[in-house]
Amino acid sequence: MPDPEHLQVTQYLSFTLDDEIFAVDVARVREILEFKGTTRIPQVPEYLRGVINLRGSVVPVVDLRLLFGLSATQRTINTCVIVLEIKVEGDTVIAGALADSVREVLELEPNEIEAAPRLGSHLNTEFIEGMGKRNDQFLMLLNIDRVFGSDAMGAILQTGTVTECLDEAA
Repeated sequence: MPDPEHLQVTQYLSFTLDDEIFAVDVARVREILEFKGTTRIPQVPEYLRGVINLRGSVVPVVDLRLLFGLSATQRTINTCVIVLEIKVEGDTVIAGALADSVREVLELEPNEIEAAPRLGSHLNTEFIEGMGKRNDQFLMLLNIDRVFGSDAMGAILQTGTVTECLDEAA
C-alpha cells in the first residue's frame, strides 16, 4: 500500500470552454464571479475583453476561447470570470479568465495525470501542464502562468498597459 504522505494529490478547478474541459490548480484561484460584462479598452488584442472593478482594483479579463483560437465567449447564465493569481516575470498579477461554465473542484493523483501531448513543432502546447483523466474523460490541465505570460498578454500584465489605458481615458 502506498504511503499517503508521498502521494501528491492536487486540487484543480475544472471549467468548460466550448465542449472541452480545462482545469487550473485551485491554489491559483482567488474567486469566481458572475460575468456581468467588462469595460472595453481601445487598442488591445481582441482576447483582452476589458477590465472589471474588483473591490477598487482594475482587473483585466481575458477571453480564453479567443486566446485558444475559438469563437468569442457568449454571455449566458453560466458564464463566469475566474479570478487568478498569475506569475509574470517574478511578480504576482491578478487577472480574470472568462469561462463558459465552472464544473467542480476535483482532486487528481499523479497516476491520473499524463504528460501534455506532443503535436509537432508548429503547434504550441507548452501552456498545457498535462492531461487529467477522470471518468473516461480528459481534461487539459493549464499552466496558467504560461497561458497569461505569452507574448503580448505578459507584456500587458507586466507593464500595466491596461491601467495606463484607463488613466488616459479618464
